[in-house]
Amino acid sequence: CVMSFVTKGKLVRHQRTHTREKPFQCSYCGKSFAERSQLIRHHLSHTGEKPFQCKHCGKSFAENDKLVRHQLTHMNDREKPFQCSYCNKSFLHKISLINHQRL
Repeated sequence: CVMSFVTKGKLVRHQRTHTREKPFQCSYCGKSFAERSQLIRHHLSHTGEKPFQCKHCGKSFAENDKLVRHQLTHMNDREKPFQCSYCNKSFLHKISLINHQRL
């Protein structure tokens, strides 16, 4: 592999993609992960903890990306440029409008 890295830690993480080494093991179920952050995120599936909370409605999520996606539901329709010509519902992304219209 010809990849190069600025830090040793990033090199070690990359090397695991080649060796398939997964040194971080879940104490609940034994599943192993290549990165510590993956294990931490996985632990939430066992504990039920949802540390990421929506500032608009209070709904909580186990993963930040799920919170970010949820927060889009609170956007004003004026901020969503793609509007359905059949029902006038608005969407942030064109692909979301396309999927909606397939129904």
